Formats: sequence, C-alpha cells, structure tokens
Amino acid sequence: MEAIRTTLKTLPVRPGVYRMQDARGDVLYVGKARALRNRVANYTQVDRLPKRLQRMVSQTRSMTIVTTNSEAEALLLEAQLIKRFRPPYNVLLRDDKSFPFILLREDHAFPRVQKHRGARKYKGRYYGPFASAGSVTRTINALQKLFLLRSCTDSFFANRSRPCLLYQIRRCSAPCVGRIDDAGYAELVKDAQDFLGGKSTAVQKKLGQAMQAASEALDFEQAAVLRDRLKALTFIQGSQAINADGLGDADIFALAAKGGAMCIQAFFIRGGQNWGHRSFFPVHTAEVSEDEVLASFMAQFYEEVPPPKLILSDRAPAECELMAQALGERLGAKVRIEVPQRGARTRLIQQAQRNAVEALDRRLAETTTQARVLDEMVERFGLDGVPDRIEIYDNSHIQGTNALGAMVVAGPEGFRKNAYRKFNIRNPDTTPGDDFAMMREVFERRFGRAAREDPDRDGGEWPDLVLIDGGKGQLSAARAILEDMGIEDVCMIGVAKGPDRNAGREVFHMPDGREITFPLNHPVLFYLQRLRDEAHRFAIGAHRQKRSKAITVSSLDEVPGIGPSRKKALLMHFGTAKAVKSAALEDLQKAPGVSKAVAQQVYDYFHG
Repeated sequence: MEAIRTTLKTLPVRPGVYRMQDARGDVLYVGKARALRNRVANYTQVDRLPKRLQRMVSQTRSMTIVTTNSEAEALLLEAQLIKRFRPPYNVLLRDDKSFPFILLREDHAFPRVQKHRGARKYKGRYYGPFASAGSVTRTINALQKLFLLRSCTDSFFANRSRPCLLYQIRRCSAPCVGRIDDAGYAELVKDAQDFLGGKSTAVQKKLGQAMQAASEALDFEQAAVLRDRLKALTFIQGSQAINADGLGDADIFALAAKGGAMCIQAFFIRGGQNWGHRSFFPVHTAEVSEDEVLASFMAQFYEEVPPPKLILSDRAPAECELMAQALGERLGAKVRIEVPQRGARTRLIQQAQRNAVEALDRRLAETTTQARVLDEMVERFGLDGVPDRIEIYDNSHIQGTNALGAMVVAGPEGFRKNAYRKFNIRNPDTTPGDDFAMMREVFERRFGRAAREDPDRDGGEWPDLVLIDGGKGQLSAARAILEDMGIEDVCMIGVAKGPDRNAGREVFHMPDGREITFPLNHPVLFYLQRLRDEAHRFAIGAHRQKRSKAITVSSLDEVPGIGPSRKKALLMHFGTAKAVKSAALEDLQKAPGVSKAVAQQVYDYFHG
C-alpha cells in the first residue's frame, strides 16, 4: 500500500498505463486508465477490492507509469504489455502461436502464393488470419487447382529447364519454362486476388464463359482444364461450414462459461468466406466478469492480428465504444462491434455459441480425465502432490555430431510449449556421443540458471517432477549432477524401455531403487509415454534443424566483411568455397562485385 500511495502523489489526471511490480520487479498486473490518478487511487481502498486484487496489492512493491495521448492509445498499449509480460493477475489469452496467413508475393514477375507467419517483411498481399495451418494448406491447394499459381521458391524457379510435377498434375501453369506469358499469368493472379477478396461469383462466371468458348472452338483439352478448375471452385464454396454471403470481412465471437472455466469461439470471415474457427480458453478469469474477459481477449487478440471492419459478438465487451475506437486506430479505418438481435447474423452468432459450449464441454471432460490420471500417478509413485510443472529431458545427435539436449514442459492443463528449451552442447570437454556428459551440461545450465534467478523457488520455474529418458544408470547420474550443485530435493523418475525396447513395457525407476511397471493400456502409462514421446519429437526436430543449418554453413561465413551478396558472387564465380579458398589473388579480383580490397581481405584470411 505504501508503494501505491508514494506513486499516487506524482500521478497526473490523464490517460495512461500502470504496472504493478513485486519485490523482484516482476510485473503482477497491467492496467489502463482514462485518469491515472483516479484509477490508481482505487487500489488504496482495499476493503472495496475483490480478493484477487487484494492479493495483488499485498504483493506490490513498486509501480511503473506510462502516460498516453488518449484512452484508446492506453488500451492498445495495455494489450501490448500484457502480451509481453503475461502478468498473473491479468486475464491472459493463452495462445502463443501466431496466426497463419496466405501471402501473394509481388516482388517477382511471376508472383508466388505461399503460407506465411510472423512479421510482414515481404512485399505483397496478405490474406487472413486463418484458424490453422491446415486451413491455409487446403486453401493454397485450392488456389493451385483454380488459378495454377506457382508455390516454388525463387531459386527453384530460376533453375528449372522443364516443368515440374505440379504442372503435370495441373496445379501450376509452369511460368518458369515459359508455358505461360507475363500477361496470362497476371490474369491468373488477378483472378486469385478477386477470389480471396470475396468475388468468387465473378470468377466462377468468368471460368464458365471461358469453358463454353473453348468447347465451342472444339478445344476440348482446354475446356477440360477449365472444367476441373470450376469443380475446385464449387468444392470450396460447398465446403464452407457457415453461410457468410454478404458479410465481407468480419470476425464472430461467442463466449461460454461453465465450471469456473471460459471458452471464446472465434470464426474468421474474409471476403464472405469462412476461413476457419478456433476455440480459446483464457486464464486468470476468476472474479472477472464475462464482458471484461471478452474485452481483454479482444485487445490481446488484435495485438497480433489486424482487425476487420466488422466484429460480431454474442455480447458487448466492456467499454465497447472505446474498444471499437482503439481497434479503428489500429486498422486505420472505422471498426464496428455489433451484437446482432435478428436476421441471418443472429444465426451466425447462435452457431458460434453452440461451438463455444461444445468446445468447453470437451475441455472440461478432458480436464476431469486428466485430473484422475494425475491423481493415480501421484498414488503409484508416492509423490507429495499433483505436479504443477513436469520437465522431460532427452538428447539427440548422430554419432556425436550436432548434439543438443531438449527440455519439454507439461502441467495439469497440457504441454506448455512456450516453456520448451533446447541446449546446444558446446562444452569442448564433452566427448562426442557421451549421453551422460551431455546430460551434465544440460542440467548444469538449466538448474544453475534457476538457482541464480529464482533461489527461493517462488517464481513457478522449478519442476515438481523430472522425467529422465533412461534407466537406473541415467537416473543415478542425473541425481549425482544435481547433488554436486547442492540441489537434492528435485523429484526424479527414470523411464527405461522394456524388453526388446517395446512400447507399453516401460520400467519406471524411482530414486529409492523401486521399479514400477504398468499393465498394457493403463491410462498413467499412456500419459507418461506421451510425455516421453513429445520430448523425443522435440529433440529430434531441433537436431534436424541444427543439422540442416550446418549443411548450409560455408567457410566464407567466417571471413570478416563478407556478407551474403559477396559470398554469393564468389560462389557463383568459383563454384565452391574450396575453390575460393585456393584461388590466387588475381583470380579473386576478377570476381564480379568483389573489389581489390575485399579480394585482398579474402586472400589474407585463407593464406595469412
């Protein structure tokens, strides 16, 4: 309370964002206000606060204040800070994945259609968001059938001398080898833009007329191609889960609450087409009203995704007008938030509501089943309680090369993918292929950092249970590593494959020497297998990425002053990095784009 009162003395009566921080400086809560002084003053009246905020005030030791020009700007900044700090007293949109988009590139004479995530660094048109990578893939496949647009990379495109398989199966027009000219391909791109922009009826009419003309001209082969494209278009139109004709660009939201949990169902409509739907389960919603949860969800959701001009919802979010104003500033155009009361839009809301309720029921059923499995696991292994954080470790390498360790994290709610970590094995004293030495390096880095950053173990980053992929020897080695670090109270279990390495006959080794097995098809066995298999999958995937990256590494990468363009020029001129290394100074100077100074630098590096 004293920290809040001290901050209150200097607060202005203007819009802004405030952050509550604990004794370690970690952010507890982020809030926005139309008048900072008035809003923060409310926290000094503790008796009027709900229990959740009373706990927050009791932990607050400092505050950070940022003033803004308007309340709408404060709302946008609040969402940005919540996404960054993930405070424990804010409602959180627990979805760390970025949404996929379709990108129609415009930086090439023959634009490419591709899936895209992340920052918009390429020149082109972005269409989305799509609910999942699967929905993007299906749409791109449809675009290939419909408009025969290329999906290959520029380097693949530049090196073709004959059409690839996609041309043979009528999914590309083969501009790489001149089977279509610039004007013809530009026409296909224009049709694709019209389709993605909601003008599918016009595209359908155009294809029908072209097919009729080809048929009348007795060009039956071309007529068959156009017929197949029309079939693809009809299939897409018929596969829409909801009828959104005339809606243009819109998002549809519906909220369901039950058993202390909430689900928000979202449908993404772009150009009158349904681009998928997704269920969201926000956390930290206790003692928070449904309209406030919806408002917090929308602010965080549109922090990553450009808002459409129309948002339909089954209820108005808190401060609805302010939300619409803030999203309008984000979009650069007016945004309307509507709660339909009648007509076709009401039926869309009802469908979203039904999906929200069904998704929440499935979630609660899964949670109940998961809780029973965890309770039985606690009983069989003799644990102190249900573990909130389980860490699973695995190593991956090929005869010691590109070695790394992987850590996967799970909790009662499932896998926590934002907490996964990979550890590149970089200790020169580690013998290639020595799994025990690799595990030592991983544990020393993982638990050494935890001991430094969270010695009191109150930050939620220490595991309640550690699973080691291996038998009695690996478990003993792991315990010895932690004991050398002065850590003796971390619960560990070794997971050893059974006879003949058969899945389902695993043996679980306990620190006290006990060996526990489960009958085939036992729920606890399935759960532990899932944890181990996820660690194995993550470790192998990270290893493959590292190996692929190592394949593309060149000795030219280490030469000071040699960037990607000069490296490419040298390789194009000499063919290989080995040839560059053995080239004479005079030959280096003849390479295009390489000055005498750079040639001297490269020569000195390899011959100095």
